[in-house]
Amino acid sequence: MDAVEKIARTCLYEGYLLWPYRRTALKNARRWMFGGVYPQSCGDVLGEPSRMRTQVLLEALPAAKLTVHLRFLQVIDRQVFRNGPGGPVPVDELRVEGQSHLTWQEATERRWVCPPWSPRRGPRTTNVDIPPGVDREALRAESGGVAGTLVRGWQRLTGTVRLDAEAVTDKVMRVTVDIENTSPCPVPVAGARGARDAMAPYAFISTHTVLHTGTGAFVSLTDPPGELREAAADCRNVGTWPVLVSDDPDAAKTSPHRAPEMLSSPITLYDYPAVAPESPGDMFDGGEIDQLLILGILSLTPHEQEEARATDPRAREILDRCAALGPRELAALHGTIRGFRPLLEER
Repeated sequence: MDAVEKIARTCLYEGYLLWPYRRTALKNARRWMFGGVYPQSCGDVLGEPSRMRTQVLLEALPAAKLTVHLRFLQVIDRQVFRNGPGGPVPVDELRVEGQSHLTWQEATERRWVCPPWSPRRGPRTTNVDIPPGVDREALRAESGGVAGTLVRGWQRLTGTVRLDAEAVTDKVMRVTVDIENTSPCPVPVAGARGARDAMAPYAFISTHTVLHTGTGAFVSLTDPPGELREAAADCRNVGTWPVLVSDDPDAAKTSPHRAPEMLSSPITLYDYPAVAPESPGDMFDGGEIDQLLILGILSLTPHEQEEARATDPRAREILDRCAALGPRELAALHGTIRGFRPLLEER
């Protein structure tokens, strides 16, 4: 599952935080753009979906079993507190020992694994329930005293994953995965400034599913075999795009139309997507060129780097990773030849 996990994680964090990875950058003023599934009560007001549907073709015997992994990001509110004479005081920014800490939002990964399911036994619904929580991180001065605190809090998230299937032929089933967010949340004021950001902690962000079967194969919806093109065209996917995935690097050649795993994500991909082996790590701009992003990161001024480090822990990781790259790693990003083929003669 290494290659599948890598591309799934890349999709999960697509657009999480964009270069130049700073809170003040205009492109980061509106975050959480992909795969948001909101509670219906606030989704209707915000114009955001409260459901996501994946519908794919499964070629298998009646006894086939599936496993479905639901994955998404949960938004966390991060508040900085300064320790004052009267107790903790919420602030937008706090500097401790030369390091800046900012109040903002970040996110953490959530994974919900549905129990193995046999389509022949009929529909099944799995409940998702993630309890609320709070985490406190003390900000200490060199003297050992606590100058402030980072308080990270997250809301309770609930939802359902409903699995269903219908026969297309004797050997092919149309499998449907419906995801709904049922989290309790306040109702936002329509058109209120910042309403969407305020509701993001109640949403499933960057929602996607990974489907796996050990006794059959999923059929490509992008390039289905001729006899299943009509059935593939009848699949209805809402807010997501299913593609074949595999840990086998030769799968695209040996089995171009079928695979035992499928990734359904809000990012439009081709079958058997892969992260370039030269990529030094996630930078949340999966469709961009690593070399240009890294050069852009290395060209940030010290002040810009400081803000990026304070903006998000993952932005800090990106800066540290890029700064540690040597000449050989940077040269590998300049250009790669994947293979050779003869040129066709012009007629």
